[in-house]
Amino acid sequence: MPDTFAGKRCLLTGAASGIGRATALRLAADGAELFLTDRDADGLAVTVADAEALGGKVLLHRVLDISDFDAVSAFAADIHAAHGSMDLVCNIAGISAWGTVSTLTHQHWKSMIDVNLMGPIHVIETFLPPMVAARRGGHLVNVSSAAGVVALPWHAAYSASKYGLRGLSEVLRFDLARHRIGVSVVVPGAVKTPLVQTVHIAGVDRDHPSVAKWVNRFAGHAVSPEHAAAKILHGVTRNRFLIYTSADIRALYLFKRIAWGPYSMAMRRANLLFTRALRPGRSTNRD
Repeated sequence: MPDTFAGKRCLLTGAASGIGRATALRLAADGAELFLTDRDADGLAVTVADAEALGGKVLLHRVLDISDFDAVSAFAADIHAAHGSMDLVCNIAGISAWGTVSTLTHQHWKSMIDVNLMGPIHVIETFLPPMVAARRGGHLVNVSSAAGVVALPWHAAYSASKYGLRGLSEVLRFDLARHRIGVSVVVPGAVKTPLVQTVHIAGVDRDHPSVAKWVNRFAGHAVSPEHAAAKILHGVTRNRFLIYTSADIRALYLFKRIAWGPYSMAMRRANLLFTRALRPGRSTNRD
């Protein structure tokens, strides 16, 4: 990808808030042609209006759930019929839930995979083949998570989806290289998005003061969505595979790779601390 996205056709999921919104607005300011989607109709409408106010062109937007393959396919068909293939595809939409194997329900596990892994796969299935056929190159961005590179406590269901997305991205990095299509996987740590304040913690009372304290402490280390968006697009222009939005995750992943023994002890300790911190808010509700 060049250093500018002016005139580039860019698809973004999760565009109503957080990193998706910030990335859409940054691309709009650079003169990109945008195709946006989210399941939040009101938030998506605000992003569209703000992107156009910045001089960007939102050629098509649609409210849909990326876990719905038929909805994604119809959106892709309409875009390709009227506008052709994309130059940049960004899989940003996602959801989160934390819990232990004793508190996570089947629906928690299923929803993580359906939205965070199958959702991006639906987008890849419908938008990447036309990019290959167009023979113009381009770039695919998949937003994974710090939980896609390290073993964060109580993140088993979330990590299942995010590790899967990172593995998929690594394979596609090499599969698509011959078509001059770059692939990047973003591994954010804490980002100040609505997801931080609304993440469901299975079996835990989010309103308990001890739980709220730890959630606020986590949020206090978060970077802004605008910072994350800038890191993502800079990484795309440099064709980087792993894109970090904060230095702490880069350091933690390096620690894991070069010092497995100390990393394992640190993760066991982190798990104990995390469980102890949330124990006062423990409830019997598993919904």
